[in-house]
Amino acid sequence: MTIAFTTSLPEEGFSRLSGHQLLQAEDFAPQADILVATFDYPVTRALLERMPQLRLVANFGVGFNNIDLDACRERGIRVTNTPDPVIEPTAELAFSLMLSLARRTVELDHQMRSATPPTFGVMNNLSHTLYGRTLGIIGLGHIGMALARRAEAFGMRIIYHNRHSKPDCRYQYVGMDELLAESDFVSLNLPYTPQVHHLIDGVALHKMKRTAYLINTARGAHIDEQALVQALQQGLIAGAAMDVYEHEPDVSPELLTMPNVVLSPHVGTGTWEGRIAMCENVSDNILAFIDGREQDMNIVL
Repeated sequence: MTIAFTTSLPEEGFSRLSGHQLLQAEDFAPQADILVATFDYPVTRALLERMPQLRLVANFGVGFNNIDLDACRERGIRVTNTPDPVIEPTAELAFSLMLSLARRTVELDHQMRSATPPTFGVMNNLSHTLYGRTLGIIGLGHIGMALARRAEAFGMRIIYHNRHSKPDCRYQYVGMDELLAESDFVSLNLPYTPQVHHLIDGVALHKMKRTAYLINTARGAHIDEQALVQALQQGLIAGAAMDVYEHEPDVSPELLTMPNVVLSPHVGTGTWEGRIAMCENVSDNILAFIDGREQDMNIVL
């Protein structure tokens, strides 16, 4: 098999593919049987038309909105993703963003490094605890559950909203409006589909507490970014932390100047350990595809 890569990835994660031809350059298109595509690389209809032998798109990442699934379906091209390795790193980042907002870690770090550092004192530089606060998780899948476990260890109350409640779940299922109204922290952990585009818009932001924080490590288009900017400017919510952006890699310039906003460059899965595990998961999908073991593949299409 000829396997093409859109992006340079750690070679050690693909050691089991050594018996196959691995291509890293962009002139791979005509002869590739399998394409390893990263979540930030668009797999368009035009690209697929340049690859007449393509049989599998093995996506490096859990999200697959970078792939034209209709075009793949028409060509009979299978699509896989890597859901398991992203769970813990993404939940870890979401929790760290939440903790940074509550304790003002990033804001105070910037002040300490400035020409006018903060004044030390018992009643200066106060922040908020996570203990006893309510975390509302929108999308209680594997990542949402991993985040809930971390929050529960910090003594937080967990509520969640899905399209449907989860049977035998120890966390409380609530409607969307109730979650927005009750939560001290709202975390987005759901996949992106057109149905949830701008799930958090101006109307939703008005339903949140003025003391609440919004965290997004899912997909940028879940949030109407300009509505969020206006809500922060008007003090409708206390702050926000974001790893993903509506027009990524562009970030609304207003967010860059706000001390109550924490930003990171789409690094939810960005640990060395996580990247290697994702490479190995891609390899698993490819080898299962070659061997005809569909039951062992993370199939999207």
